[in-house]
Amino acid sequence: MTAPRHLLRFTFLLCVAASVMPESAASRQTDLSFLLTRAEQTQYEETTRYDELVGFLDVVVRQHEHLHLTQMGYSVEGRAIPLVVFGRVAHAGPDAVRGSGKTRVYLQGNIHAGEVCGKEALLMLLREFASGRHDALLDSLVIMVAPIYNVDGNERVRLDNRPRQNGPVGGMGQRPNADGLDLNRDHMKFRSPEARSVLRFMTGYDPHVSVDLHTTNGTRHAYNLTYAPPLNPNTPGAIDSLLRDEWLPALTKTMKNDTDWLVWYYGNLPFRSGEQTWSTFDHRPRFNNNYIGLRGRIAILSEAFAYDTFRNRVLSTRDFTEDILYLVHAEAGRIAALIAEIDATPVTGRHLAVRSQIAESSPATEILMGDVATTRHPGTGQPVLERLDVVRPVVMPEFGAFEPTETSRVPRQWIIPNAPATLIDALNAHGIIYARSELSSIDVESFMIDSLQVADRAFQQINEVTVFGRWMRRSEPLTGSAIVVPSRQPLGRLAHYLLDPRSDDGLANWGLLGDTLQAGRSYPVFRTPE
Repeated sequence: MTAPRHLLRFTFLLCVAASVMPESAASRQTDLSFLLTRAEQTQYEETTRYDELVGFLDVVVRQHEHLHLTQMGYSVEGRAIPLVVFGRVAHAGPDAVRGSGKTRVYLQGNIHAGEVCGKEALLMLLREFASGRHDALLDSLVIMVAPIYNVDGNERVRLDNRPRQNGPVGGMGQRPNADGLDLNRDHMKFRSPEARSVLRFMTGYDPHVSVDLHTTNGTRHAYNLTYAPPLNPNTPGAIDSLLRDEWLPALTKTMKNDTDWLVWYYGNLPFRSGEQTWSTFDHRPRFNNNYIGLRGRIAILSEAFAYDTFRNRVLSTRDFTEDILYLVHAEAGRIAALIAEIDATPVTGRHLAVRSQIAESSPATEILMGDVATTRHPGTGQPVLERLDVVRPVVMPEFGAFEPTETSRVPRQWIIPNAPATLIDALNAHGIIYARSELSSIDVESFMIDSLQVADRAFQQINEVTVFGRWMRRSEPLTGSAIVVPSRQPLGRLAHYLLDPRSDDGLANWGLLGDTLQAGRSYPVFRTPE
């Protein structure tokens, strides 16, 4: 029997030899070649629909004793969001998964349902899990897979949902959910039931490592796939250095050396100028990978190239995800220690970012530029761009990180008298630890609001709010009933970003504090002084 591809190359990846599949695992392999995704059945002309996917999962989990099918939550239209757990656990619930003592990995596809390569790639991996091909991973990991997060968007298939994308020619779903919300902008404000589901999942299952699978268009580069670590400056430094200094360079080399896929940091050239700079996207935790980093966990964003063939997008995504799994498998003990240290290290007293700007990460990086050919969609006649086999190295500055433009001190605790229901709901939704307390007399700082700036245009159905003002010592101590949020908790960074009035992605920014924000009045969240 031929060894799986990852086994042939993993000795190079961090020089780890322990991942070789044992004979007992190989002997248990089951032939599931009959079980094909719709993409495979149609030679990559179509993508898998929701009912087909649910049926596929039902067959898959019956093939392996350590595959379990459950649901993460429900969509706007009442569809269950499937979640498959692969691990030596009694059941798929969070208690069993966390109680396993194994490193927990979360794989997510289809947050944007027009970007379907991740969905198809994860179905392929689940089939391989069911066959017994990856049983070696069970020694150290529990893997949670949500192949179709945006379930409603997946069903809104149109031929023109992703203009100029190179397939599938039979159409794909839409970017937002059924309410028109971009689920990859909804992590902080959690306006959708899907976002509430994923926040509940993050709190309950608490994955150590998460991988979010996308498709990107835009700049005509030569890469098959680009990636990004968490980009918020408040991401723990140990996570940032692990990814940028070790994991991502190793993955870049193995993808090139063993599969010939070209991968690099996500970026684009400026759209409206001729300046040659390679720039990443956004630091705010409304984006999935940034949100996970702010929770103190490892996250990797994967973006297959929209103008590559649909088949190549699926296969490069599948290979990239597999490589990550075996890397995490080899590093499981180290990951557990790193996460434990992050959780045990308080951010109290530190000045953390509330607003940031993009920063140069390298003054001269070789970026592989490419080219495309324009063809026509056979069904609509609209232009389609096809990636050409062109690689043109260009040295340019790379802007792949962010730096704070404004910081705020993390207090020992935040205090919220007469806390509005929306604020308590937010703390519960994100899993922030808090307590109800009767204050006898406590000195606090209050943020005096000088003015408010409300955006003229709605973004994601909300007019964002910018609060201006200053922190100052309150003349009288606080007394009475209040919600107290300690900063000495694993989610101290997230609590800081949610509660600080100047945060560019917090509760105030999203208008979730309602009429409590008024010029000339105190912000409704107080903090303890130095």
